[in-house]
Amino acid sequence: MLQISMAATSFSLPKHPVLTSLLSFQSSTKPSSSFSQILSKSSQFHGLKLSHSSSLSFPSLSFSTKTSIFAKVEKGTVPPPFQLKDQDGRLVSLSKYRGKPVVVYFYPADESPGCTKQACSFRDSYEKFKKAGAEVIGISVDDPSSHKEFAKKYRLPYRLLSDEGDEVRKEWGVPSDLFGVLPGRQTYVLDKTGKVQLIYNNQFQPEKHIDETLKLLESL
Repeated sequence: MLQISMAATSFSLPKHPVLTSLLSFQSSTKPSSSFSQILSKSSQFHGLKLSHSSSLSFPSLSFSTKTSIFAKVEKGTVPPPFQLKDQDGRLVSLSKYRGKPVVVYFYPADESPGCTKQACSFRDSYEKFKKAGAEVIGISVDDPSSHKEFAKKYRLPYRLLSDEGDEVRKEWGVPSDLFGVLPGRQTYVLDKTGKVQLIYNNQFQPEKHIDETLKLLESL
């Protein structure tokens, strides 16, 4: 059961497939900021944040999402370029890394349990990535100041980029979870020519991203 509490009110959402019979899809409205904060702080889903296109309403308990179709990055293709600010406010371009393998991992949010575990796992294996000649880049919707605090707190040696408008996530076609409410956790490995050689998605086992990525890098 997924239990969500707000003040003195709480409700539980049954697991799939019963969930689908209780949830109705309709045009969405922007959720209140206070409700979004409660969900992002208390969620057990490793980084739950409500997007502007998703809503939960009371008391009818209707759940709605707005879906959009974006071109997906596939294995063997060159992903769309990007230029985003890192935790120090410096613009970083994907093209900067052409000529060496690069690991680009999208994650839901700074400081959430699963994202912290994943970030620290990349940190603990960072020397292995360097030995393989690869760079590591983390991307989320958080702003540079949030990234700076997150990186400093956990001594992260790699860049965290801010995709505040979710534009890169959309252009790359990173799928969402939990009916679009939870931003997806997806990792890409690009080879020296900039082509994608691995796409790995696993929301609830963040450490698996590091294992699968290193296996691929060892074979390049």
